[in-house]
Amino acid sequence: MRSVLVAFSAGVDSAFLLKAASLALPKDRILAVTACSDTYPKEELASAKVIAGALGVRHKIITTRELNNKKFSSNPSNRCYFCKKELFGSLNKIAKAERIGFVIDASNLSDKNDFRPGDKAKEEEGVRSPLQEAGLSKNEIRRLSKKIGLATWDKPALACLASRIPYGSKISKPLLRRIGKAEAFLKGLGFKQVRLRHYGRLCRIEVNKGDIPRLISKRAGISKRLKCLGYDYITVDLEGYRAGSMNAPLLYAGDLSARHCRRKPAA
Repeated sequence: MRSVLVAFSAGVDSAFLLKAASLALPKDRILAVTACSDTYPKEELASAKVIAGALGVRHKIITTRELNNKKFSSNPSNRCYFCKKELFGSLNKIAKAERIGFVIDASNLSDKNDFRPGDKAKEEEGVRSPLQEAGLSKNEIRRLSKKIGLATWDKPALACLASRIPYGSKISKPLLRRIGKAEAFLKGLGFKQVRLRHYGRLCRIEVNKGDIPRLISKRAGISKRLKCLGYDYITVDLEGYRAGSMNAPLLYAGDLSARHCRRKPAA
């Protein structure tokens, strides 16, 4: 590819992709770009700076404002399309200004098993996905990351904070901050993989299955803190953490292929 702009979130996949790029290309032909917004967990920005610095590649931080787009903030089932459209459009402008040949992202083969409306934006903007093209799954990327000494090899899966909110329920800055604070509190208790799914005054906590007994043992302190954040009812998902659990209503409705699914907000 000669030169690349890497969409860099500091997750397992994008860290591996950036490392691979640094092995394949001269450092001056690589630019890592991290998009910062209200949907991006704040602690990940610091992680992105550390990883890019350790790899010795140029790193640029940009601000995206997807919440200003009502097509995103109204939270339809293809919400991710509008976010990725803004992101990849911005990255293409940077790549053009920097005379960089390709914008690449860290989508992998396992992502094809999930509902990914953002892939349409990726296709429209001409973004390449080398890990997916190479046929690498999430587990293989973790294994290879460990083999080459990347500290991110066992990092929990990342997803934007908007993915905690049911389709059709409006996304707002205060709500994203509340979810972010709740998850930061749970991580501070030692839970590595955490999702706090928001349903108005009720929340559903997902942790790894093996961590559920420990989560319940800490229920008093957790309930107290989450009630302070505005939740009246705190529930635990007995199935444990799983990616894309908020897509279940679409699956049950046979609507996962729908491009526009505007569900009414829950009461």
